[in-house]
Amino acid sequence: PFQVVGGKVKKPGKRGRKPAKIDLKAKLERSRQSARECRARKKLRYQYLEELVSSRERAICALREELEMYKQWCMAMDQGKIPSEIKALLTGEEQGKAQQNSTKLAKAAKTEANSSNP
Repeated sequence: PFQVVGGKVKKPGKRGRKPAKIDLKAKLERSRQSARECRARKKLRYQYLEELVSSRERAICALREELEMYKQWCMAMDQGKIPSEIKALLTGEEQGKAQQNSTKLAKAAKTEANSSNP
């Protein structure tokens, strides 16, 4: 019942995949559908990558402009001039700190008033 072929013992009967009895037209249609889906995925992937590249390019441009502004500020400060933007930032920070302190004091006063009233 056993056959020896090439040093291996072969059992009678068929093992493994059976020959496909699938309709050739159906197989071709599945292949076409798969190809359509692949092309659609590829198109979406390229659109996503193009949007990503353009957003990164916009970010690069914005950062270059910001860098150029900082360079101008440094050149102005090297010449002994303080750019108006830096003055505004400094006075804004000082005003912001004063506002924060006043709100903290107001909150503390409110809490004291609330805790002292029964």
